[in-house]
Amino acid sequence: MADDSKRTHELTRIALGVEYDGAQFRGWQIQEPGVRTIQESLERALSAVADHTVTTVCAGRTDAGVHSLGQIVHFDTVAQRPSRAWVLGVNTHLPPDVNVLWAQRVPAAFHARFSALTRWYRYVVLNRSVRSALQRTRATRYYQPLDAECMNEAARCLVGKQNFNAFRSRHCQAKSPVRTVYSLTVKRHDEYVILDVEANAFLHHMVRNIAGVLLAIGSGEQPKHWLRTVLAGRDRKLGGVTAPPEGLYLMGVRYADAFQLPRSTIKLKHLSIPHT
Repeated sequence: MADDSKRTHELTRIALGVEYDGAQFRGWQIQEPGVRTIQESLERALSAVADHTVTTVCAGRTDAGVHSLGQIVHFDTVAQRPSRAWVLGVNTHLPPDVNVLWAQRVPAAFHARFSALTRWYRYVVLNRSVRSALQRTRATRYYQPLDAECMNEAARCLVGKQNFNAFRSRHCQAKSPVRTVYSLTVKRHDEYVILDVEANAFLHHMVRNIAGVLLAIGSGEQPKHWLRTVLAGRDRKLGGVTAPPEGLYLMGVRYADAFQLPRSTIKLKHLSIPHT
């Protein structure tokens, strides 16, 4: 247990950078007892180090099977620990598929979700006819040849502030379907086709639904202008299949410079392909 002498009655807010392999989790959010989630694992580890119950808030709740290299979390605590202790101490209590990258004290005004300016997701497609033994939970395999340039051209119509009702799941609880996409690119890297999208926020299944439409266009199943038709129709039923979760990564979250949070993953935006 933690030393009680290192506790105060004043709350301190701590931000964390967290990475995880989502393959064996039922998503981020805590569910009923016995269901393995990232939030439950992280809060249990934090509570052990803080010596009191800790509740976390994340920048974006990821679904079952979705990974992260740059999830941002905050929590409040009365425990006084150096940043190194939060990182190393919490990691000793975490399973091997979740890891805290850094910890930093932040002002009370900081909120992992509401202070976020943009979120960046990456969707990784292994585009080959033969399945992969190593990438089966870390990339979505698509056996038909894909035209990444065509997909990239089609995706341009999604950039900007628009109604994305056609790209959200029927379970989405967001009050408004309007989101602002700042960038969306599709590029080929050898056997991989990589979709990068950065927006102020995302609707439930929004990235996977966009990926599903783009895969249909890239394979020639649908024409390039179909994406614009789906967007204008504002009807999820017109949008085709939802792409699998295995290829989806939350890569990073951007905040105001005043918070001085690490931004290493954002800087590596176009330089790395996760887990390939």
